[in-house]
Amino acid sequence: MNTEYIFKSERLGFRDWNASDYEPFAAINCDPDVMEFFPKQLSLEESIAMIERMQNAYDDLGYTFFAVDLLDNNEFIGFIGIIKATFEAFFTPCFEIGWRLKKSAWNKGFATEGAKACLQYGFNNLNMDVIHSITAVTNKKSEHLMTKIGMTKIGTFDHPKLSNNDPLKPHVVYKVSK
Repeated sequence: MNTEYIFKSERLGFRDWNASDYEPFAAINCDPDVMEFFPKQLSLEESIAMIERMQNAYDDLGYTFFAVDLLDNNEFIGFIGIIKATFEAFFTPCFEIGWRLKKSAWNKGFATEGAKACLQYGFNNLNMDVIHSITAVTNKKSEHLMTKIGMTKIGTFDHPKLSNNDPLKPHVVYKVSK
C-alpha cells in the first residue's frame, strides 16, 4: 500500500482520513478503556461524522486530528493532531493538541512520539506560537503525556460542553510555546 503522508515521525505516518478508517475508528471509539475519560462511547455513525468533521477541518485549515498509521505495516492506530478549540474558556480560542489510540498501541511510546511530531509540525509548518492540551482532571495518563512533551499546566476549568453533574466536567489545561 502506497500511502501519502502529510508528515512522519520515526515510526508513525500522519495522513488525512479515508473511508477505510470508518470501522477501525469506530472500534476504537466503542472501547470502554479508550473512552474512559470521554462522556460516552461513539457509534459507527458518530465515528463517521467525527471523521467527516476532521476531513473538513483539514481541507479548510490544513490541520486536524490526523489519522495515524504505523509505518512498518501501515496499521491504523488512531489519531494524533491539532484542532482549533472554540468552546468558551479562559484560554480559548486556541490550538489544541489531542490523541486517541487503540489499546494495543498503548505503552509503546507512540502517543509521545506522535504528539512531539505534531507539535513540531504545528510550530514549524503552520507557524503556531502556542499549543494547548486539555483533559479531565482524572485522566492522569494524558496529563503525564502532556508533561512528557514539554507542556506546562496553566490551570483548571469546568468544560462548558459537559453538564454540571458530569464527573468529567473538571478539566486541566496545559500549554507549550514555540
